[in-house]
Amino acid sequence: MKAFKKQKTLRPTTGKVREALFDILRGKIENSHFLDLYAGTGAVGIDALNKGAAEVVFVEKSKTYTGKISELLEKRRISAKTTVIAKKVLSFIDHAELNRFIFDIIFLDPPYHTDDIIHALSAIGRSPVLKQKGIVIAEHFAKKKLAEKFDGLQKVKDYNYGDTELSFYETS
Repeated sequence: MKAFKKQKTLRPTTGKVREALFDILRGKIENSHFLDLYAGTGAVGIDALNKGAAEVVFVEKSKTYTGKISELLEKRRISAKTTVIAKKVLSFIDHAELNRFIFDIIFLDPPYHTDDIIHALSAIGRSPVLKQKGIVIAEHFAKKKLAEKFDGLQKVKDYNYGDTELSFYETS
């Protein structure tokens, strides 16, 4: 997205991977409640809106990025179907559980070379924030293999795109 200057710490999901993601999710996005964790530029959540999601919640710890996501949503006149939250992911999952937020699809794309993905998947697997038969998609470095199960989440399939892998989980 051109609205954001590249920084060393930001690694947006490539257009190729986003296109593949939404091809896989075809038929499941429309009218869904979509959660974009580690939202960064917001590109994945915005694509979900464009594909027919009823609502998208963007969670990003950087207030700079959440401000830019909000500006972009306002500019495109799609902010009414969105919520942008500046909060760390694990804190948000606790908040969502307390407030009984439930999502059909959760996408997470944490920094590749951290253990954030394991902590987030474990928290989601223990929490009721994912609808029964909901889907969690974890984007990660292809050489980092993820567990088959995280508490209430069971891996369904991995899709590889060069250095990027998408791991799909469902409630078990």
